[in-house]
Amino acid sequence: MMLNTISRTRGALGTLLGQLRSSPGGIGAHIARRRLCTKPQETQPQPATPVQSHAEAVRPAYKMPGHRPTENDKRVLIWSGRFKSRDQIPEFVSHEMIDASRNKLRVKACYIMIGLTVLSCVAMVILGKQAAGRNESLLGWNMERKARWREEAGRESTVAAEKAP
Repeated sequence: MMLNTISRTRGALGTLLGQLRSSPGGIGAHIARRRLCTKPQETQPQPATPVQSHAEAVRPAYKMPGHRPTENDKRVLIWSGRFKSRDQIPEFVSHEMIDASRNKLRVKACYIMIGLTVLSCVAMVILGKQAAGRNESLLGWNMERKARWREEAGRESTVAAEKAP
């Protein structure tokens, strides 16, 4: 008991000293003060970029070094709303476009699952209230089932007793 009290007091004193040391005007403030670097930063000059025309500045919606989409990729691109039909899908599609379409479809699937979960919870509440109105409960069902098991076990024991000579 005494050692526990000493241990707590020692820990509290250590915390207090640590706080005083790190505070601006406390004990050891000159040690804990952060020193800033006074060396000037060297910056590298940016290379001059040639002026681009408007046609060069506008990039296409997909980058050319992509890959050929599979049938499933085409379905994902259509379901996500990126393209309206299979005819509009180009021969090569960027990885970023397919990833974005998959993510969009994944989010839609999550929203559908959330909606179905909420609907099923509401349905379970309604069914539970109807069962309560009919005076049905899990406790009653379990008691009936166990009573049937006892009756079956009793019948089996009487049949076994009659067969034994």
